[in-house]
Amino acid sequence: MDLADKLAILADSAKYDVACTSSGVERPGRHGALGSTAAAGICHAFTPDGRCVSLLKVLFSNACAYDCSYCVNRRSNPRPRATFTPRELAELTIGFYRRNYIEGLFLSSAVLGSPDATMERMIEALRILREEYRFNGYIHAKAIPGADPRLVERIGLLADRLSVNIELPSAKSLDALAPDKSKAAILRPMGQIAAQSAESRRDLAVYRHAPAFAPAGQSTQMIIGASPESDFQILRLTEGLYKKYALKRVFYSAYLPVVADSRLPALSTQPPLLREHRLYQADWLLRYYQFSAAEILSEDEPWFDEYLDPKCTWALRHPAFFPVEVNTAPKAALLRVPGIGPKSALRILQARRQQTLGMPELKRIGVVLKRAQYFITCGGRVAARGTRQEVAAALLDPGAFGVGVRQLSLDDFVARPLPGAAPAVHALAAAGVEAGRAARLVREEALQCLTRRI
Repeated sequence: MDLADKLAILADSAKYDVACTSSGVERPGRHGALGSTAAAGICHAFTPDGRCVSLLKVLFSNACAYDCSYCVNRRSNPRPRATFTPRELAELTIGFYRRNYIEGLFLSSAVLGSPDATMERMIEALRILREEYRFNGYIHAKAIPGADPRLVERIGLLADRLSVNIELPSAKSLDALAPDKSKAAILRPMGQIAAQSAESRRDLAVYRHAPAFAPAGQSTQMIIGASPESDFQILRLTEGLYKKYALKRVFYSAYLPVVADSRLPALSTQPPLLREHRLYQADWLLRYYQFSAAEILSEDEPWFDEYLDPKCTWALRHPAFFPVEVNTAPKAALLRVPGIGPKSALRILQARRQQTLGMPELKRIGVVLKRAQYFITCGGRVAARGTRQEVAAALLDPGAFGVGVRQLSLDDFVARPLPGAAPAVHALAAAGVEAGRAARLVREEALQCLTRRI
């Protein structure tokens, strides 16, 4: 099999790994080395100056010894298999970099024989890149659960960021759907990476030439929708991972049915993209808005509202907290207001030292007044008064009713619900209702329900 065929197979197999994080590490160019790393570099996205920053996202091998039922690369699934040699992967990466196709490498792998054997080959590929080709660019590598801790240490000294996929939100689901894996085997390297990263930062603070271990930290990924856990269980696990293992990001991947299995959703099931979106919104509340998982969801209300983002849902559940006076409230209170984010909260704190803020000033600061006006006061005066229906209309998430147009031929355009639209919109459209009308019907019903709640 030639290199182009291997690349086609292994790049396609890697598309289920989420890799949209910023690099998170600064490393300027060095004399005699190839490339550099900027903290703002983002995989498959555009920077403010218009550059497309991209990674070569590829598996080292898709010939897996494990038989995880949700995975397209599982042992029992008949599909083309391929494996790079370490030098093939290194030369491919350098060739793409020199042609300005990529700015870094995202490397994962199926379990080729055993975790140790797989990690040894991945480490050799990264060693060739770093030592022989003097590659100074960004590398994100997946650590294989169950590998020897010494191998995890070696790959951490070669990669900028490490990640260990937790895969499923509970040990019970992991036992049922991935019997070759265990929760302990996944959490062990996460703990090691957290400890060694912290130790490396302490060493670098004393001696700047100390070897850096995974300087951009670690992340993980969870598959959403393949197992029955509630949103509250997932969010509570996420909170625990951030606190215990100092993760930079937890990624959520909506399960895309790729194999027929009685333990999994049917192949015709739509990926839960709206649920994935709500989890990312709640994740930001945990990391940047000083919320806890127990404030966002609970055992009594364990699921996200399909039509409201989690912050608006919290605001409706806690009417006694509002209104918030923008000229005197602390930052923590400002962050609870729908329409005020971390940047606009900081601008409010800075601006109100010089003047009393009103609606015009808040608009210039960047506050989303469409939502915030119903939850704040300015100098003791209520910013806006609205009917229950007006407040409900301002809070509804427009993305839950999204419709797009798909061109089937040069003169044939068909409206379809966007992938992230609410399941009810997809269901009506699948039943034959025109997509735009389906979205309007669902929105009207959601608006009526929310108005009654308010």
